[in-house]
Amino acid sequence: MGTTSVRDQLVARSVSARYNLFVGLGTALALVGAALFVYFARGEHADRAWHLFHVNWVYFTGLTGGSFAFVAVQKVTKAKWSGVIIRFAEAAPFFFWPVSAVGFLLIFTVGYPHIFPDMHGLGHGKEIWLSHGFMFGRLAVGLSVLYYLGFQLVKADLIPDMHDVKGAVPTERRGLYERWTQGFDATPDGRARHEARIAVLAPVYIITYAIVFTMVAFDTIMALQPHWFSNLFGGWYFMGSFLGAHTLLALMMLYGRNEVGIAEFISPRQRHDLGKLCFGFTVFWTYLMWSQFLVIWYGNLPEETGFVFARLWGEWRPIGRLVFLGMFVVPFIGLLGVAPKKTPVTLGLFTAVSLCTLWLERYLLVLPSVTKEAGPVFGVAELGPTLGFLGLFLLSYGFFARTFPMVSPRLALITLEKEAGHH
Repeated sequence: MGTTSVRDQLVARSVSARYNLFVGLGTALALVGAALFVYFARGEHADRAWHLFHVNWVYFTGLTGGSFAFVAVQKVTKAKWSGVIIRFAEAAPFFFWPVSAVGFLLIFTVGYPHIFPDMHGLGHGKEIWLSHGFMFGRLAVGLSVLYYLGFQLVKADLIPDMHDVKGAVPTERRGLYERWTQGFDATPDGRARHEARIAVLAPVYIITYAIVFTMVAFDTIMALQPHWFSNLFGGWYFMGSFLGAHTLLALMMLYGRNEVGIAEFISPRQRHDLGKLCFGFTVFWTYLMWSQFLVIWYGNLPEETGFVFARLWGEWRPIGRLVFLGMFVVPFIGLLGVAPKKTPVTLGLFTAVSLCTLWLERYLLVLPSVTKEAGPVFGVAELGPTLGFLGLFLLSYGFFARTFPMVSPRLALITLEKEAGHH
């Protein structure tokens, strides 16, 4: 099959996806979740509803920033293996970051007294650092800069493809494509300058990601139990989010290959490469977890061991065991060999286990610090915000797929030509 024929197929299929399941199911879940959350947030279970709102904000914000980070890393390393599938990663955060931003505002306004403890009596320096205004200000600035950089990075990666495929898009989308590509220089020199802009945005985003998500971890999780601290906690959070972005990409790739119609272009080699990254960052997550645990446990300082003890003994111990099994044991054993990484069923199974357990890990990090219950409780009050966030994520993803090219012909051809060269 000639390159021109392959390119024509990629162009046609890139703008044909509808993602009806994501849009329909996402709309339903978002409406039901929002109704349940509003109902319980105004009643006697308001604390429980806001606690799960916070858990889901921490989780989905991590996936949003981590997915932007995946794209940035691909650009910094000039990766050629991911050209066919990178748009599945770009679709995840592009329209969801405003949801994260609105959730942040709700947490630090209406939800603040339900989530955060009284910060008085901590000492003058810590009281100032953890005060509502100072915490809100630095997180608002940090997340604004981070999301601006991530949005601009993905937008810059979209524009050349929108220019190349705008002749194939339906009439209702053509106006958007014309506006976004206005001024784009399609000459080789112009494309080179455009790639140079991407090459600047990507490393700046990665650095900002590490800094801002460290603040997010410290301020929205560690500050819930302000006497406890860990210098590694920020790295553990943003690397866990980065792992989550890889497992999310694996699932979106496996679903989207048929939805977009590019299954024939996603090779076992590409699945193997992505599976290796999922496996590697699973091991790295465990390394960071163990590095924190070992130092805290052998230091045996009450203000440090209390945080760990509450999550590994007593009522919360079953959740701690599930997190260890789902974040390390199952994906480590499952993705250890070559065949499970290449096989869609096993790759999907083990990455789904990891991604779902990451939510449970965020739940375990937040809930014991804030709940008034003796142990884990999950009822209708907790279900509302969980369904709402999931629905908005699916809806955002589907809206992206209906708006922008779901495969980059220019990047996909680089991947396919490289694979053909190997053969």
